[in-house]
Amino acid sequence: MPQASATNRRIVLANRPTGQPDENTLRLETTSVPEPGPDEMLVRTVYLSLDPYMRGRMNDAKSYAEPVPIGGVMTAQVVGQVVKSNIEGYEVGEYVLNTSGWQDFAVSDGTQVVKLGKSPDNPSWSLGILGMPGYTAYAGLLKIGEPKAGETVVVAAAAGPVGATVGQIAKLKGCRVVGIAGGSEKCAHVVKNLGFDACLDHRSDDLAAQLREACPSGIDVYFENVGGKVLYAVLPLLNPFARVPVCGIVSWYNLPGLPDGPDMGPAIMGTILRMKVRMQGFIIFDNFGADVYQEFVRDMTAWLKNGSISYKEHMVEGLENAPEAFNQLLAGGNFGKMVVKVG
Repeated sequence: MPQASATNRRIVLANRPTGQPDENTLRLETTSVPEPGPDEMLVRTVYLSLDPYMRGRMNDAKSYAEPVPIGGVMTAQVVGQVVKSNIEGYEVGEYVLNTSGWQDFAVSDGTQVVKLGKSPDNPSWSLGILGMPGYTAYAGLLKIGEPKAGETVVVAAAAGPVGATVGQIAKLKGCRVVGIAGGSEKCAHVVKNLGFDACLDHRSDDLAAQLREACPSGIDVYFENVGGKVLYAVLPLLNPFARVPVCGIVSWYNLPGLPDGPDMGPAIMGTILRMKVRMQGFIIFDNFGADVYQEFVRDMTAWLKNGSISYKEHMVEGLENAPEAFNQLLAGGNFGKMVVKVG
């Protein structure tokens, strides 16, 4: 179903899922296109970002942000184009970074909108390497992980938009970098195209043994994106005063309760205590201010320009395919930053 100028497709939260979202979780609706009022503009979605954090927004639970209400449009950052404007400074045809969610059109008063110009190069990159995932990788690694030349950095979900960027920055800082990803194709990409020193398949039965071999001097920084068996393999290798930026725990997002198996709480807490580990969770726009963001924009722009950083997108066509793509993302089926081309 292609985007049309006379109707507005919206994907809303129909039911709160228990475990993995299913066909009853999200609902595609069609409404009329809203009209902007005074000091408002109408923005047409061109690209929609899919990110693991959205699974948490489906739950009615205490978190850093309010849950999506039942019947509410699923939250997301989008790159859109101004269709009508009653706001001074915003012109028709201009591209903007907006937070209007999973829908074709939205009215905005300009709050939390970033102007991208009328003909930006690679506009979808503002949802990835030049946007929230890239900034998350940059600030989480450099401000919490604090890597030093010669240290060993291990990166979970190394082929994803955050992990791939973390590892490349760590290499620029002179570190040995070991990635963990899902499958031989992703691991080959991480080593050959991104420059990691090694990459291990998290599906391997002997992951822990492979990780010990790949990290003979232990682990100084572990960038956590997934939790689960990857975290358990990392724990025994953490060096004294290791740093663990906690960006995500995607392997646990669909759990309806505590995971099966032995209680790993004592092992986790014991390691933190004995090794004096600094483990810090962070939400990028809550933890870091405008000064860090300006550093990120300056450095990342330069790295992309001189070829020091590579970037890969996983593009999905059509808003109607976003729910299936989102489940694919949660299962690790994406190869690069997942973006939906809506318009």
